[in-house]
Parts: sequence; structure tokens; C-alpha cells
Amino acid sequence: MKLWNPKGNVNSKIEEYTVGNDYLLDLALVTYDCQASIAHAEMLGEIGILDESEVRQLVGELDHIITLAEEGQFDISPQQEDCHTAIENHLTQQLGDLGKKIHTARSRNDQVVTALRLYYRDQLERMTALVHEFPAALEGVQKQFGDVEIPGYTHTRKAMPSSVALWTGAFRESMQENLRAIEHVQHMLDQSPLGTGAGYGIPLEIDRQCTAEKLGFSRIQENSIYVQNSRGKFEGSILNACDQVMYDLNRMSSDLIFFSLPDFGIFELPEEICTGSSIMPQKHNPDVLELVRAKYHEVLGLEFQVKSLSANLISGYHRDLQLTKEPVMRGLTTTLDSLEVMILAVKKLRVNEERAHQAMTEDLYATQRVYELVKEGIPFREAYKEISKEY
Repeated sequence: MKLWNPKGNVNSKIEEYTVGNDYLLDLALVTYDCQASIAHAEMLGEIGILDESEVRQLVGELDHIITLAEEGQFDISPQQEDCHTAIENHLTQQLGDLGKKIHTARSRNDQVVTALRLYYRDQLERMTALVHEFPAALEGVQKQFGDVEIPGYTHTRKAMPSSVALWTGAFRESMQENLRAIEHVQHMLDQSPLGTGAGYGIPLEIDRQCTAEKLGFSRIQENSIYVQNSRGKFEGSILNACDQVMYDLNRMSSDLIFFSLPDFGIFELPEEICTGSSIMPQKHNPDVLELVRAKYHEVLGLEFQVKSLSANLISGYHRDLQLTKEPVMRGLTTTLDSLEVMILAVKKLRVNEERAHQAMTEDLYATQRVYELVKEGIPFREAYKEISKEY
């Protein structure tokens, strides 16, 4: 049975359209919704809405659902729409009328936001761990090849001397900035929305601080309308943090593709991260790097999609916000997957020192020669003109 439609008289085409693929996406949220429901049931017990036996039975069955979900044995049907309905239906089937009490002092609106916050929190913790791991992988390259000089480019033309250490250091430093962006989003999300109902509070005295603490939130989100208004805003910020990470992976992918060209051969990509051609047997293609490069644009598009979807709405909940769920899930998954493959690529990266040395042609030192003249007291502009005569 649907939580919102006791009469069951909605046209089936309308139902199908409004549900979309939420029932599939929500398979990732079952555990989180159960965690929130456990905290909620325990709070209802503490304020006297449920007795100890009822709390124990509900918590036991919710734990069982978590186990089923982890084993891939908890399904959500299109008729149930989402994990929230599927979980409540399961509780009612197993516990009778007691299962119907779980929704006391709760709306599906704050229920959805809470489950999503818990999901986002876990995904961002995974991202934080990988963003820490990425510079560590770069450090391995730097320790082995850091002193190797390589050409530095501007306008895709040789410019000045660079080094492997300078190149790896650029991405290590940028990843530190990315960590701060992620930490900002984590702080934003670290407030419990549970207990705000549909956006206008609950006409019952409940203990929101209790559920916040049980779920590991440092504070509650005070304003009930803001809980709903923050949907889309918070999701856009999550995707913006993903963009920052993907931007760096995009730039690094281009560098690795460029410097590993056979014409350069400065960087060497192992065969295990390359693919082949169906017609040209000699090819070793950097497909994974090309896809990572492209996926930055995909994640960037998802951010704009979410921000556009949630704009121009009056305060409160609107069904438009349902469509922000998939882009955020996709963006997080894409970023996590991209980090994992790029960490693997970096760990396998090798530098051909001989080819690097050959690439360090005389023209790269033109600016250095200008400054040697400057040290002799020649004005910079005159020194610049003198050296430029040779090129």
C-alpha cells in the first residue's frame, strides 16, 4: 500500500510517470532509511509513544531489513515507489499494526532528506579517503622520478624547464584545496532534518536532539522550511565538490595522454591500463584517461542540472526535487570511480628518463639566459631583445 494514497484511484500512467526509476535508485538508501527509522523508533520510545517491547520489535525487524538489503534480498516494487514505503510495508507485514506506528511524528519529506543525508555522508567520507590516497600515489612517483626534468608548456608549445616533482606537486596541492571543499559540504550536511515533517514541523512534542545524536549529526537543522529549501542547494554543493576533484583528474588525464604520446614517450603507461584497437594491432590506447577527462564534463552538467531543477520554486517541498536524487548519486559514483582508476594509473606510471632528457631542448632555457644577462646589470627588456634574436 502507498503511504499517501489510501483510496488507490490514481491513473496507472500517472503513477508510472511520477515514480520514474526512484524504486531502483532507492535500493542504495534502504540501509540509511532503516538507520534513521531505528533512531526514530527509539526516540518515540523515550517520549512514551511506543513501549519498550514495541521499540525492541521494530528495531529488530529494521535490523533484519538491513541484513536483507546487504545480501541483495530486499526488493522495492514500482507499486511501492520508494524504499520508505517498502520498509513500512515490510514492517506492517511482519509486525501488524505496530509497523504502522513507525511513521508517527514523521513525514516522507523529512524521512527522504534524512536517508539522503546519511547516504551523502558515507559517500563523502569515501571521497575524502580517496582524495587523501591520490596525493600519496603521486608522492610515490615524485620520490622515484621527481628530479627528472621535463619540458613545461604554455600555449601547447615548449616554454621553460619543469620537472616531475613540480608537475606532481601541482596536483598534490590542488587536492588539498579539494579536501577543504569537501569538508565545507560535510559541515553543511552535518545537521539532522528528522522531525521537521513536511516542512512545517510536527504537532507533537518530540526530541529532535535525541535522533540527531543517535544518527551522528552534530546539530539539528533548526528551521523546518529550510530543510526543504536546502534540497537542491546542498546537492548542488556536493556536485560542486565533485567537480573540483574531477577538474583535476581531467587536467591530469590530458597531461598523461600528451606526455605518453609515442612522439614524446616521457611518461609510460603500462599495458594493463590501456586498451587495444579492433583493426590496428599495434595500438595501446589510453581509453580510461579519455573517459576520465570526459566525465568531468558529465559531472559538471549534473551540477547545473540539479541547480536548475531546484531554482524558481517557492519555499517548501515540490516533486521537482525528486529529480535531484539521481544526478547526485551519479555524480558521486562517477567521482569515486574516477578517483580509483586514476590512483591505479598514477601508481603504475613510469617516466622514461632518456626521452625526458632528449626533450629538454636548448630553447627551454631562453628565459634563464635572459636572467643571466639581467644579473650582469643589463635591463630586462634589453636582455630579452638580445636573446630573442636567436629564435
